[in-house]
Amino acid sequence: MPGVFTVSLDLELYWGVRDSRSFEDYGANLRGERDAIRGILDLFQTHGIHATWATLGFLFFKDIAQLRQQLPGVLPDYQNQQLSSYRYIDERTWGDDDLYHFAPDAIEQILRCPGQEVGTHTFSHYYCLEEGQTIESFRADLRAAVEVAKGVGIPTTSLVFPRNQANPAYLPVLDELGIACYRGNERMSFYKPRNQQGQSPLVRALRLLDTYINLSGHNTYSLEECARNRPFDIPASRFLRPCSRSLAPLESLRLHRIKRAMHEAATENRLFHLWWHPHNFGADVKRNLDFLRKILIHYDQLRQRHGMQSRNMGEVAALLERMHVG
Repeated sequence: MPGVFTVSLDLELYWGVRDSRSFEDYGANLRGERDAIRGILDLFQTHGIHATWATLGFLFFKDIAQLRQQLPGVLPDYQNQQLSSYRYIDERTWGDDDLYHFAPDAIEQILRCPGQEVGTHTFSHYYCLEEGQTIESFRADLRAAVEVAKGVGIPTTSLVFPRNQANPAYLPVLDELGIACYRGNERMSFYKPRNQQGQSPLVRALRLLDTYINLSGHNTYSLEECARNRPFDIPASRFLRPCSRSLAPLESLRLHRIKRAMHEAATENRLFHLWWHPHNFGADVKRNLDFLRKILIHYDQLRQRHGMQSRNMGEVAALLERMHVG
């Protein structure tokens, strides 16, 4: 079995950052996000990249009135109420058209591009490790996400947990709802799933440093390992951080780090999983697309020399299902 290059993107618009970032300080990223999506899709089509777009259920609606009609009956009762997207719905003053919160147009654009999968990022950007929420509210939230996608003809096969808060106790709910796989975390201790309180400055610093210097290894995975348990864990290998002008002298290190891991996956017949958010590219679309292009050119070379294949998460799950021994 040749090596696999997997890409997933967390499509969430402002819902994904609204509890930590204001419109004022993150507006450039949000305004540029649709340009980034178009540019990413163009690159994917040019290089034959199959990707999973883990899409927030809220984004399927055209406006807040439509969304209000399909809220789940059980809502999370976070100890920190600022984390609740449902509370935000009630507190915000809404206009008729809000491109920062709804994106049926972007979803349609993604579906028109060959090899793209629309997965789920839960309905409301649900946090599975925060105090106060329960498995019952998670089930209601995720069921709402599956149903809204089903309503426009999209089956839900793949899940990305918001803030990478993968909760092992909640995995049976994925099986209940027909979700075959999820994106797990890198195996190093500073990548393990944490709630907001667990995101210490040290953890953040180690993750940033690991972007440029190999602290955690290449984080590639054997397909046999991934096929052991359902739902299938298709773990992250590398977060594609946005280009930073202040850290520009280190960009060659960042690219080299990614290329080395991809090369290991290609030559050792393993899986490499790259992920990011489209809004990460929004403030400097051209520079970020140029960096992504370099990664995809490297993928082209690995495909030609070693037979590496691009598969979205759903396609990887189908492959793992054939390998699975129950």
